[in-house]
Amino acid sequence: MESTYTLAGVMGWPVRHSRSPVIHGHWIREHGLKGDYVLLPVQPGQLPEALSGLRALGFAGCNLTIPHKVAALSLVDRVDPLAARIGAINTLVVKDGELLGYNTDAEGYVQSLREAQPSWRADSGPHAGPVAVLGAGGAARAVLAVLGEQGAPEIRICNRSLDKAQALAAEFGAHYPRTRWHAWPWEQRHAALDGCTQLVNTTSLGMTGQDALEIRLDALPRTALVCDVIYTPLETPLLAAARTRPGGQHVTVNGLGMLLYQARAAFQHWFGVLPEVTPALRRAVEATL
Repeated sequence: MESTYTLAGVMGWPVRHSRSPVIHGHWIREHGLKGDYVLLPVQPGQLPEALSGLRALGFAGCNLTIPHKVAALSLVDRVDPLAARIGAINTLVVKDGELLGYNTDAEGYVQSLREAQPSWRADSGPHAGPVAVLGAGGAARAVLAVLGEQGAPEIRICNRSLDKAQALAAEFGAHYPRTRWHAWPWEQRHAALDGCTQLVNTTSLGMTGQDALEIRLDALPRTALVCDVIYTPLETPLLAAARTRPGGQHVTVNGLGMLLYQARAAFQHWFGVLPEVTPALRRAVEATL
């Protein structure tokens, strides 16, 4: 019997910058699998046809990246409950002729936290306090869902458009009523850090080619985790300031862990193997940054 050849990829516009082929290609070789992971550049208007094409071409599925994560919600046959709460899909699986939508970004984020702080819990222990989340885009939605799922007692959403922060607080408050949700004006972001056990930047501020994030850490307790979903560069100005803060350094988490761990869950969906995030994989991805 001929061995199965598994085909997957990443669909976006543009998509050539994606590190996903490096990650999945590494695991395919590591586990001696027959398959490939390819770039799928698809313009927004072509998404319905492209998703149907996955079935016709025998794909096991694909990742979705900007700008398709939200639009795909109405185009798949079934959506995982967590992806529905997040309001975005980043992983598609073709199974028995159906398109199934998942979001593995949430799992990727929580695993990246536990890699940096193995004892991390949102609902008890030293990190069970308020969390400040900067931004209100797709990455913010995944982070907010993780924190709600994990039972964070209070979440403060700060965004440059206050109405978007308010909308997210209301939406996620309906999903996770045990958590207290608050929207903060952007100009009050410094004060929003008071008493927080975690700060998360989900904006593009601090990314290579973007302006730096301007935020004062004075009110942030020194025991707080400081996280940035950005991985280009690996150490943003925010993380550098937190790591070198006079009088006590923060534990910092960059976006590479989230990228690697979300890919791990997706790989298992398609290839039936749960791979490990190893130093060799990190070196392979970092070499492209």
